[in-house]
Amino acid sequence: MSTLPAHTPYDGSSKLFAIGLKPLDLADWIEVDGLLLGHLAEKRRLYREMPAKVFVERPQTREAQREVLDLIEAHLAAHHPATHRSTGAGVAVIGAQDMPAFAAPLARASLLVQEDLILMRRHEDGWRLDAGALCFPSSWSLTEKFGRPLQEIHRPVPGFGPGTRPDMLIARMFDNLAVEQPVQRFNWSVQAGDALYHPLSGQERDTRAATRPSRFADGDVDVHAFLRVERQTLRKLPASGDILFTIRIHLDPLKVLARHPDRRVLAPAFAAQLLALDEAQLDYKGLTGDRDRLVAALERMAATA
Repeated sequence: MSTLPAHTPYDGSSKLFAIGLKPLDLADWIEVDGLLLGHLAEKRRLYREMPAKVFVERPQTREAQREVLDLIEAHLAAHHPATHRSTGAGVAVIGAQDMPAFAAPLARASLLVQEDLILMRRHEDGWRLDAGALCFPSSWSLTEKFGRPLQEIHRPVPGFGPGTRPDMLIARMFDNLAVEQPVQRFNWSVQAGDALYHPLSGQERDTRAATRPSRFADGDVDVHAFLRVERQTLRKLPASGDILFTIRIHLDPLKVLARHPDRRVLAPAFAAQLLALDEAQLDYKGLTGDRDRLVAALERMAATA
C-alpha cells in the first residue's frame, strides 16, 4: 500500500456523477507503481478461477485486440523499461510469472498492466462493449454489460439514463474522440475492505438500495473503510477506429488521510462531496447507510493537529 494516495479526486477536482473529461498526455497513458506484481498476481488468480466473469469478447474484435496489445507493448517498452522488457515474443513484466497462453490479445495485454481494458465499438445503435478484460470491477458486472450500448450501460446511474443530457454528451464525445487526443477522468467510491475484485450485479444493487445496509457493522469506519479511486482513460485506436477504455484502480485506507499533509483541505472537501449527494446518488454508491459516519470521521481528521 502506498504511503499517501496517488490521486485525490475527492478534493473536489473530480465531481461524482459528472463527466469531467480532461486531455491526456500519451506519455502518461499507463500507470505503473510498486503494486504491479501483486496486482498482476491477483489478475492471474481471477483468470484461473473465474475466467468467464473477467473476460468477454466478440470474435470480430480480435484484430482490434491485437492493435491494443501492440500499442500497450510499445508504450511499456518506451516508458517503463524498469518494469517491462522486450523479448523475442513481445514485452514481459520483469519479475512476474510467465504469462498464460491466452489466444485473445486483449487478455494478454491485461496481464502486462494494472489497468483493466474495455473495448468499445460503434454500431448502428451506438457504442457497444464488444470485448473486455475486467478483473477489478467497481460495483458492476462485466457479463451484464457485455454487448450492450452505452445508453443501456449507464441506465442505472442517476441522471445518466437514455435520453438524458449526460447520455447525449457521452455519445457525442465518443463519436468525436480524436486519435491524437486521448482523455482521462477520475471516479471514486468508498468500500469496506481492500478487495480489488469488487463486482456487483444489478439485482444486488437494487437490493442494496432498498435495504440501505451499513458496510461497517461494528461502526469502525477508520479501520475498515477504503478509498477506491478509478483513473479512467479513453483512447481511439488509429487502425480499427474502436475506443479503448482503461480503468486503473487505486485503493487506500481512509485512515491514510489522517497523516496527509493536506488533510485540513482534503478531508473537508471529501465530506462536502458526500453531503452534496442526493438520495438516489447515495443509494447508487451504497453510501446511504454510512454517509454520516464517514463525514464524522473526515471531520475528525480535519481537526487533527
